[in-house]
Amino acid sequence: MEVNSSSPPNGGVAPSGAESAVLLKSAPMPADATVIRGYDFSDGLNYHKLLQSFSTVGFQATNFALAVEEINKMIAKRKEPLPADKAEDIHKLNPCGRAPSNCTIFLGYTSNLISAGTRENIRFLVQNNMVDCIVTTAGGIEEDFVKCLAPTYLGNFHMCGRELRERGINRIGNLLAPNTNYCLFEDWIMPIFDQMLREQEEEGTRWTPSKMIARLGKEIDNPESIYYWAYKNNIPVFSPALTDGSLGDMLYFHSYRKPGLVLDIIEDIRRLNSQAVYAHHTGMIILGGGLMKHHIANANLMVSKTLKRRECKANLLCGLCSMPCRSGVCAALGHD
Repeated sequence: MEVNSSSPPNGGVAPSGAESAVLLKSAPMPADATVIRGYDFSDGLNYHKLLQSFSTVGFQATNFALAVEEINKMIAKRKEPLPADKAEDIHKLNPCGRAPSNCTIFLGYTSNLISAGTRENIRFLVQNNMVDCIVTTAGGIEEDFVKCLAPTYLGNFHMCGRELRERGINRIGNLLAPNTNYCLFEDWIMPIFDQMLREQEEEGTRWTPSKMIARLGKEIDNPESIYYWAYKNNIPVFSPALTDGSLGDMLYFHSYRKPGLVLDIIEDIRRLNSQAVYAHHTGMIILGGGLMKHHIANANLMVSKTLKRRECKANLLCGLCSMPCRSGVCAALGHD
């Protein structure tokens, strides 16, 4: 076999350029640099320590730990007493009469979190008065009430939507919601709309999406419902696009059966923005992107322009989103 004369001989010295690139000496790490280390299950199972260890695991576990840290700041700030001189502004927050706190915590989420089992986690927060203002989509409202009437089932992501629809079954990701559930929803909600229309015509009631949600929370009278507890605890719930879902279908049908019911979105945007403008401190927990994120962020943007005047000392944010940052979905939340 012919040997290539340019082949390197056995032994000798490696090319200096390659060696210097591979064996580049590191600059010293800062003295306070965090060392990556995970939880050692040899120490037994301690859930608190396990979650604490996430901060040094890296990747998304560290981001989760940072979110926990930010929410703990909100909770700590909320537990501090509200300065007496702020009471005059704070009372403007909620015409519904909710007691003010030192930190108004906004919670926003998309409808899939209500379709899924995470609904029960959110209900726990609302039931125990751990948030002060909720913003969500139409699906985030209606799915809670529908689940009080009939269950949602587990399917899989690959089931054919067309075939399911022919059988009267709706697929939400890997969840299955029989269409009969929404028929039950119509049977339940139409008489409530009738009564709301009577109150509008006879008593001059001015309905808004948030007032409607509170009314539905009262009418469902079911402790499994998020909005039952929001009604009980005077937690305002805003859904600026309340017609974007089955609720919109019901309002559409009702407008033919008994025309005249009006929802005032302008009054609601004033109420929503006031939750931030008149708060002493604010915290935002935003689960997902889109409409609810925009409204919460916009309300708190108004706060940022008045921080010095109000001597507000905290504006805390925890945003969780499954979309990549480059998509723009979470861009307004920032990365600092």
